[in-house]
Amino acid sequence: MRYVANSNMSLEAHGRSSRRQRRAERVGTRAEGVEDMLADPDFELIVSDPLASFRWHRHDYPSPLARWNYHPEYEIHMIAESTGKMFVGDHIGPFGPGNILLIGPNLPHHWVSDIRPGQLIQGRDVVLQFTGKFIEEAQTIFPEFGKMSALLTESRRGIEFHGHDAHACGELLLKIGASDGLARIALFVSLVQRMITATEKRLLAGEAYQPEPTVGGGAKIGAVIEYIFGNIHDVRMSAAAAIVGMNESTFSRHFRRMTGNNFVDCVRKIRIARACTLLESDALGITDICFECGFQNISNFNRNFRREKGMTPRESRSCIKMRRADALPSLSPTGAT
Repeated sequence: MRYVANSNMSLEAHGRSSRRQRRAERVGTRAEGVEDMLADPDFELIVSDPLASFRWHRHDYPSPLARWNYHPEYEIHMIAESTGKMFVGDHIGPFGPGNILLIGPNLPHHWVSDIRPGQLIQGRDVVLQFTGKFIEEAQTIFPEFGKMSALLTESRRGIEFHGHDAHACGELLLKIGASDGLARIALFVSLVQRMITATEKRLLAGEAYQPEPTVGGGAKIGAVIEYIFGNIHDVRMSAAAAIVGMNESTFSRHFRRMTGNNFVDCVRKIRIARACTLLESDALGITDICFECGFQNISNFNRNFRREKGMTPRESRSCIKMRRADALPSLSPTGAT
């Protein structure tokens, strides 16, 4: 059984995204008047780490990750603080602190907070993403996962949870970020179970709304990402190009257009993503993780890690330990809007 995700890193097809981000900054990233920025959604390529079951991360707002986007993974998304407008498919509505949604595959979504120009909301977004394949494979071993079927079907329109259900789901989502190992899986199952039994919820996008994904090469790029993870000690562009039936020159242009990264940068990011997963556990020392992730020496590993994460691997591990030791923040129940 192969579990995927939790790399704490995603690659973006960011041509339109960067232009839209600059436009958002010019208007102060306010919710008012943002509808004109929501034209074609950006495709987000989420890198799946075979060592973990799902991807949990938290990011600030504004952020390159906070944009009108879609992806084939399911997403549980909570806004920890601020108010503004949320856009889910053809739905536009208000949100407040504790707003939590389950978003289905390829359903465009975005949350735009009411903030002053230059203001930053730290840790606004708490996100968990998982693949349909993960659920299908889990169901072959644990038939109980089949109970998720109706919930996942409804998620294709976006499900917003309210009241005590939203509060309980939010607390579980935060606890997942402060846990690891089997405890992390147990909390995920508890979160999904709470969503299945929730009564305070509503569907957002219209019943007739049909997402129209525009990126046709996502599956090919996904195969390349799997190749990189499977050969992380010896990654060759020629082998990656052969997977998608292209010569190296064509592949290089195609890969950059699809992900917003050149191939070498992507390999580095994936190696750092693998390192982040391994740092969650004390099973390996920093030097062992360095070589396990395909780096040739510790200084190169430290330099590249700092470039991606703004800190050294050792500092990152310390932050993880402090995060787990800290008391978990609580959320006030959110009412339906």
